[in-house]
Amino acid sequence: MKSLGRHILVELYDCDAKVLNDYDRIQNILTDAVKKAKATIVEVVFHKFNPHGVSGVVVIAESHFSIHTWPEHKYAALDFFTCGEEIDPWVAHKYVYRKLKAKNMTAIELKRGTLNVPDGKLKHKP
Repeated sequence: MKSLGRHILVELYDCDAKVLNDYDRIQNILTDAVKKAKATIVEVVFHKFNPHGVSGVVVIAESHFSIHTWPEHKYAALDFFTCGEEIDPWVAHKYVYRKLKAKNMTAIELKRGTLNVPDGKLKHKP
């Protein structure tokens, strides 16, 4: 069975609260993570909440990366959904983990779009 994509769900704990609440830094960290994973950015959308927290998504040609932060709890939730064989979402995960200065984390990888197709017949978006 082949799959269309990999989806990593990440929870980061005991992060740096100042970083988690910094709109520009969060946006830069996630877009840099996309670049490090060698994905192709299509669109970037982020929002700063009042009094605290940032949410954002980077739409990539290969799917998306997203983040939601709770600085008051030193917590961030992320997902890295990539299609194809070329992009490594774990590279992005390691980069974000370091940049948010997380002390603990959980991560799980899911295969998405698992299809029963002959070898070489599963096409991904260009």
